[in-house]
Amino acid sequence: MSESILKEKSFLFAIRIVMLYKSLKEKQQEYILSKQLLRSGTSVGAMIRESKNSESKADFQHKLGIAQKECDESLYWLELLFRTNYLTEIEFLSYSFDANELLKMLRSSILTSKSTNKK
Repeated sequence: MSESILKEKSFLFAIRIVMLYKSLKEKQQEYILSKQLLRSGTSVGAMIRESKNSESKADFQHKLGIAQKECDESLYWLELLFRTNYLTEIEFLSYSFDANELLKMLRSSILTSKSTNKK
């Protein structure tokens, strides 16, 4: 998998999360949960970017592992926002689809990196 695809998808996800945060804050006066989502959702791409400048394979895998955890945390906040009626089902499904796609790509990249370590 091309790292540029992962970088681009994570950046687009971050943009969507920023826009969702702004909407939740302005239209629904929701500040706490959306702020947590903003932090984790934008952190995914930041960690992927950091992995590009890793000092070793282990550092690369570690940074992608953090991105994976942040992505999973984003899914938690999205589900919580949905279950507390801040997101519609359509919104939730759209955001969670993107997050799950990123999660799969991150897991695949980590596994690929680990398998090349063994060779």
